[in-house]
Amino acid sequence: MRLKSFHVPFWLKLLYGSGDWGISSIGMLRSIFYALYLTDVVGLEPRIASFGALVGVIWDAVNDPIIGVISDRINTRWGRRRPFLLFFAIPFGLSFVILWTAPNWENQIALLIYVTLSFMLSDTLTTLVSIPYLSLTPELASNYDERTTLTSFRTVFQLASALTVVIAAPIIVDAALSAGATQQQGFMLVGAIFGALGSVPLFLIGLFVRETSTLEQRQTLPFRETLRVAWKNIPFRYAVGIHMLNWSAVDMIVITFPYFLLYWIARGNMLAKITLFGVDLALESAFFGILMSVCILFVPFWLWLAHNKNKRQAYMLGLMFWVIIEFLIFTIQPGQIAYLLSIAALAGIGVSAAYVLPDSIFPDVIEWDELRTRRRQEGIYYGIRTLIRKSTGALVIFLTLQLLGWSGYQTPPTDF
Repeated sequence: MRLKSFHVPFWLKLLYGSGDWGISSIGMLRSIFYALYLTDVVGLEPRIASFGALVGVIWDAVNDPIIGVISDRINTRWGRRRPFLLFFAIPFGLSFVILWTAPNWENQIALLIYVTLSFMLSDTLTTLVSIPYLSLTPELASNYDERTTLTSFRTVFQLASALTVVIAAPIIVDAALSAGATQQQGFMLVGAIFGALGSVPLFLIGLFVRETSTLEQRQTLPFRETLRVAWKNIPFRYAVGIHMLNWSAVDMIVITFPYFLLYWIARGNMLAKITLFGVDLALESAFFGILMSVCILFVPFWLWLAHNKNKRQAYMLGLMFWVIIEFLIFTIQPGQIAYLLSIAALAGIGVSAAYVLPDSIFPDVIEWDELRTRRRQEGIYYGIRTLIRKSTGALVIFLTLQLLGWSGYQTPPTDF
């Protein structure tokens, strides 16, 4: 039987939502800057660099479901999820720095092996905190509306983190360069700052959040049987499909747009800046900053619409609007800054729905599974969810870098 439904207090929603700050930070840093880092900082040929992302997909396929199952099966006096957050939150923060380390080697294959191993280590530490963290959602909120609200708190921190990353990261790198550091040292400094900010909330969640599952709900199945049960959950299949397609579209935009902005809009001017509210920003910071700001502003709207209609209708409306705006991107010409920023603001409305609504579906399909099986198996479901999320991002990086390589992309000279 489920425990009696209770209202999640505001402080708990706020604390839990803050945990997504770090997970979103490393995801956004990797999505927007990692491809450029590999080609323009490390110096890897794009087609060679793409295979690092491909190996990451294979590694994800191994570690994500396994950690999900372990998270479901482990039993300690602190619960099933909290030990992961207590012991791995700090190493997770260090993984931000690890991701941006690469030696100054001439051998392309040796560089590829190094950055791939760094990626795998960072990815593993991310998985060790993200899956237990996400699996807490159904444990904290036992009804549809409370889970939607809890997810919206996560989304606000997720978007706030993304907004901070896209604006602050280029500023920090530029400041490091002005101080005489290298571009890579600038990225490492970005990783250290956001790693410290991201690990603290996850550690605090491990300290203060209490799990609510019962002994009956903690009963587990063998690994293969667990995967079979998850596959039989038909609503979960639909949720996974939506999640995969949703984030493939988002990732393709955030990975390709720095190239689009710098080499189409700015015509190759690597130092192109825009002044907004008296502040000089890099072109990509201004574009993504406006987009993410609008995303945050529209989170309450999509939450309200999901409550008053349903998640399906709200999501369909948001994506239809987003698709229309995406077609308008093809009409932007070089130098049309005002038009570009207007498109960014409009796109933020649709992207907000893409951030809020797919994640709010997962606790519902997990609840449906519990009603059938009388077991709480959030770990395996969020393991598969995290696998899909990271795999689609890595596959988009792989495809983007392959296309860059075959199109003849060359790393700009250092004095460009």
